[in-house]
Amino acid sequence: MKSAHDIIIKPVLTEQSYDQISQKKYTFLVDPKATKSQIKSAVEEVFGVKVEKVNTLNHQGKVKRQGKFEGRTAATKKAYVSLTKGSKSIEFFESMAQ
Repeated sequence: MKSAHDIIIKPVLTEQSYDQISQKKYTFLVDPKATKSQIKSAVEEVFGVKVEKVNTLNHQGKVKRQGKFEGRTAATKKAYVSLTKGSKSIEFFESMAQ
């Protein structure tokens, strides 16, 4: 069993993710093997909030070439986390958005 800090790699801080903070929706880069229930429990444990819904997106790595050699960049997984109406907001994102 992985710890909560192993599941959540880092927050995604983009213009689009900033726009969703007011709706209590947050975006995280997570472990590619993590399930939605593991992500939900990890966010609740780390930030002390109540999660309503988790949507995930798998992103395959891009094909890159260096001369005749071809390889891929690392595949990633994003999690879009929606909090319940009565839940407090995540303070880390609130300080970044101002």
